[in-house]
Amino acid sequence: MSSSFVKKALIGGAVAAGAAAWAIAPRTFTDKRRNYVPVVPDAWYAHRGLHDAGSGLTAQYAAESGEYVALARRMALQAGYANADTPGAIAPENSLAAFAAACEAGYGIELDLQLTADGEVVVVHDPDLMRVAGDPRRIQDLTYDELTRIPLFPTDAPGTAVAAPLPGSLENPPLVVTPDNAPEGYFQHVPLFSDVLKVVAGRVPLIVEYKFDDNAKWDPRDVELMEKGDALLQAYSGAYVIESFNPAAVNWYKENRPEVCRGQLSWWPEGEERPTDPVALAKEYAAGALVFDWLSRPDFVAYDWKGGNSPQMRLARFMGAVPVSWTVRSRDELSQCDDWFDHHIFEAFVPDER
Repeated sequence: MSSSFVKKALIGGAVAAGAAAWAIAPRTFTDKRRNYVPVVPDAWYAHRGLHDAGSGLTAQYAAESGEYVALARRMALQAGYANADTPGAIAPENSLAAFAAACEAGYGIELDLQLTADGEVVVVHDPDLMRVAGDPRRIQDLTYDELTRIPLFPTDAPGTAVAAPLPGSLENPPLVVTPDNAPEGYFQHVPLFSDVLKVVAGRVPLIVEYKFDDNAKWDPRDVELMEKGDALLQAYSGAYVIESFNPAAVNWYKENRPEVCRGQLSWWPEGEERPTDPVALAKEYAAGALVFDWLSRPDFVAYDWKGGNSPQMRLARFMGAVPVSWTVRSRDELSQCDDWFDHHIFEAFVPDER
């Protein structure tokens, strides 16, 4: 092997390593100091609020989730929601009751923002209501007024992960329509972000995720969500940070609100959740490798808890990004990832440290 070849290989390797480091690099310390950027508040962050129905409450986590569901219900009752005789869910995920319950328990909150058909900023995770209300219709096709008449987990027992389908919801096309009047009795619905902020009222810190159907695109409606969500946060006096899977959304904060602590959400594609389209999959792998961080220059990286020891996360942490896990659902998962993260987003179990 010639010395010329070795030299070129070494130079090429150094260039590749430098390019990778440049791509993954977070915001600089000088930029943080110039803009007085706060750190991620030290707290346990309850995923979509402290909830008794919804995400994470599957059979896989049943050994610990009973305690979690019981705590969510006690805290919601303590906050004045429903009563002890309420048979069904009282604090479903991403509801005012779930956020109030998290505040009562002293947990921070991670939540998701989307836009309704009439341009209202609401707190909901999925693009449709099928999983949380048995209704297949999409958030972007419903007005907020309609959402107030659609109960979350309307007929489901506490601890349910997926709502029972509404009559007609599985037909093709679906035959679900919004009722003219809200149902009688206690229920929770998809809330306005402004109402969530009133409930939290600065009692605990927030991680606010801007949610999009397609993280590979950026259109006027996406900008509308950013502008309206940020306007509500600017009027809010409590502690918060923002995050998104879409680097364009994090870049929006870099360009427009550099004083806000911002985070890049990511994961390493695996299992059934991986895209089947080769181009989409390649983009997911690139995002999972954090190569789009040059767009967002985040202060923290919120990564799937299984990837905390990955090369890209070790490099990001070495370069100054704060690592935040999502979503830890058991003490065993916590023990596997705790050494690699400074903060945790959790659900389905009660952390020992409260």
